[in-house]
Amino acid sequence: MARGGGRSPFAVTLTASQRRWLKALVRRPTAQQRQVTRARIVLLASAGWANQAIARKLAIAPNTVGKWRKRFFEEGFDGLGDRKRPGRPRVFPPAVVAYAKAVACELPRTRGVPVSRWSLAELRTELLAAGLVEEVSTTTLWRWLADDPIKPWRHRSWSFPRDPEFAAKAGVVLDLYQRVFHGEALGPGEYVISVDE
Repeated sequence: MARGGGRSPFAVTLTASQRRWLKALVRRPTAQQRQVTRARIVLLASAGWANQAIARKLAIAPNTVGKWRKRFFEEGFDGLGDRKRPGRPRVFPPAVVAYAKAVACELPRTRGVPVSRWSLAELRTELLAAGLVEEVSTTTLWRWLADDPIKPWRHRSWSFPRDPEFAAKAGVVLDLYQRVFHGEALGPGEYVISVDE
C-alpha cells in the first residue's frame, strides 16, 4: 500500500455499497473526468493513502486531494458535487451587449487597433476603455457573440452602410419586428409581411 506524507485528520471509511458505487463511477465511460478524479481520491484515501501519495499517483495538487477528502469526510457523496458559486451572475444591460457586438463587427483599425480581427482580449480592452462596463470577462464576451445567429466578426471584411440616414431607416424596420409602427403598437388584425426581391 502506497503511503507517505503526514496522516490526514480526515480518515475515510467506506461501506461496501459506497465502495461499489465509487468503483462503478471510475469505470463508467460517460462519467466526467472531475467526478472520476474525486472518486479515485476517496477510494485511495479509504485504503490508507496519504494526501501526498494520492496527489503523486493522480498527478494533481495535494491541496486538491485534501479538499475532496475533507468534503467526503464531512458530507459523504453530497460533498463530491460541484457547489454553486456565491452570488448571482452579473447581468449586463442589453445596450452593453449590443455595443459589444457592434464593436466586434467593426474592423479593428477603425478604432486604432493594429490587428486584422478582434480577439476576445482586445475586444474586452476596448469595452473597458469605452467606460460602459467596469469589468467583463472574455468568457462573457464569447457567450454574447456565440449566442448571436449572425456572426460578421468571423469574416475578414463586412459591408457597412454609408447612407447617413441608415440608422433612421433601419429603425423603422427594427420597430416593425417588434410590431410597432410610427411609435404605436400594431393591432391584432395588423400584420407585417416581409418580401425578398
